[in-house]
Amino acid sequence: MRTDPFAVGPICVPQPEFLVLQTDLAQAEATVTKTKLLILYGIAGVATVAGALFTYTGVELRAQGAKKPAEDAVTVPVTVATVTQQTVPVRIQAIGNVEAYSTVALKSRVDGQIVAVSFKEGQRVRKGAVLFKIDSRPFEASLRQAEANLMRDTAQQEQTRSQERRYQELLQKNFVSKEAYAQIRTNADTAAAVALASKAAVENARLQLEYCSIRSPLDGFVGKFMLQMGNMVKANDTNSLVVINQVQPIYVNFAVPEQRLFEIRSHMAKSRLPVEALPPNSDRAAAIGTLSFVDNAVDATTGTIKLKAAFPNKDSALWPGQFVNVNLKLYDQKDALLVPSQAVQTGPKGQYVYVVKPGMTAEVREIELDRVDGDNSIIAKGLNKGEAVVVKGQLRLSPGAKVRIATPAGAKP
Repeated sequence: MRTDPFAVGPICVPQPEFLVLQTDLAQAEATVTKTKLLILYGIAGVATVAGALFTYTGVELRAQGAKKPAEDAVTVPVTVATVTQQTVPVRIQAIGNVEAYSTVALKSRVDGQIVAVSFKEGQRVRKGAVLFKIDSRPFEASLRQAEANLMRDTAQQEQTRSQERRYQELLQKNFVSKEAYAQIRTNADTAAAVALASKAAVENARLQLEYCSIRSPLDGFVGKFMLQMGNMVKANDTNSLVVINQVQPIYVNFAVPEQRLFEIRSHMAKSRLPVEALPPNSDRAAAIGTLSFVDNAVDATTGTIKLKAAFPNKDSALWPGQFVNVNLKLYDQKDALLVPSQAVQTGPKGQYVYVVKPGMTAEVREIELDRVDGDNSIIAKGLNKGEAVVVKGQLRLSPGAKVRIATPAGAKP
C-alpha cells in the first residue's frame, strides 16, 4: 500500500499474483463455454441425422407396403385336408370296468393256530402253493389213533370171518344149528362194517391233517392279510384269511344302448367279435380280447344291455377294479369317405364343409354325416374322394371367398 498525495484515503493496488489468477479464471470460463457450444452443436447434428434416417426408413417401409398385391387383403389363409376313401371298422365305444376272472376268499377248513405264512402281500402265487400252515400236532395224533383203531377192527374182522368159515363147516356136518351159524355170520358182518368205518376214519384224519396246509386253489395275486401268524382260526369262519384274484385271463364289463342289441347279436352269430380295452391316458397299446357274454335282459332303469369281454392279459396290463375305454368292433366298412371331424360345421340347414375349388375359392357343401370315429368323420353323402376341405380358418370364410392354403392336413386312419 502506498499514499497518494491527491487522494483522500489510502489506495489499494492489486498485487501481481491476484492479476494472474483472474486471467486464468477468465480463460477457463471461455474454454467451458466453447465446449458446451460444441456439445450442443453435436447433439443437434445427431438429432438431425437420426430424423433423416427415420424419415427415410418410414418412406421405404411405406413403399414396400405399397408393393404388396392388392388381392392379399381379401385372400383368407386356410388349412385343408384331403377327403380319403378307405376301409374303417364300425365300432361301439363304451366305458368298462375290469373284473377278476375268478376271486377266492381263502378260509381254513380246520380249527387251529396259524404257525407259518409263506407269502407276501400282493405277491403272485401259483395253484397248489402253500400259503398258510396250521399247527398239525393235534391232527397227527388223531391220525395215529384212527390208524390204531383200524388195526384193531381189522383184526376183529379177520377173527370173525375165520369163525364164520369154521361154523359153516360144522353146519355142513350138522354139528351146529343154523341159528348158531347165523349169529356167527352176523358178528362177522358187523366186524367188517366196523373195520370199514375205521378205514374211513383214517382217511378223514389224513384229510384233516392235509387241511393244516392251506394252499392256493388258483394262479393269481394275493391281497392283504386278514390274520397274521399266531392267530387262532376256525373252520369256515366268516372272515377270510386272504383274497386271491385270478387276472390271467381277465374280464371287462361294459354296457351299450339297447338299440345296438340286435346288431351285436347278429354279428356275434357270424363270428367272434373283437374288443379293445385301454386305460385312460395310457401310452400302451390297447389290450385285445373277445366278446364272451351278452346279458339275457335289458336294464330297464338305464336302457342298456350288459356285455362282458375276456382278455388273455398276459402282461397284466388290466387290473381288477380299473376303468377302461372299450371299443367293440362289429365289422369293417369298405370304401368309406373320411375327413377330419374339425372340418364339419353345423348351420341352420344342417352340417356342411368348406370345399376348396381348383380356382382357390371356397364353396359351401352340405353333407350327410354317417358317424364319428375318433378324430375322423365318416361322410355318407356330399363329398368325393380327393377333394380338399377346410379344417382351419372357416370363421373367416364366406361362399366364393378367395383362399390361400397355409398348411395341408390329413384325416387320421
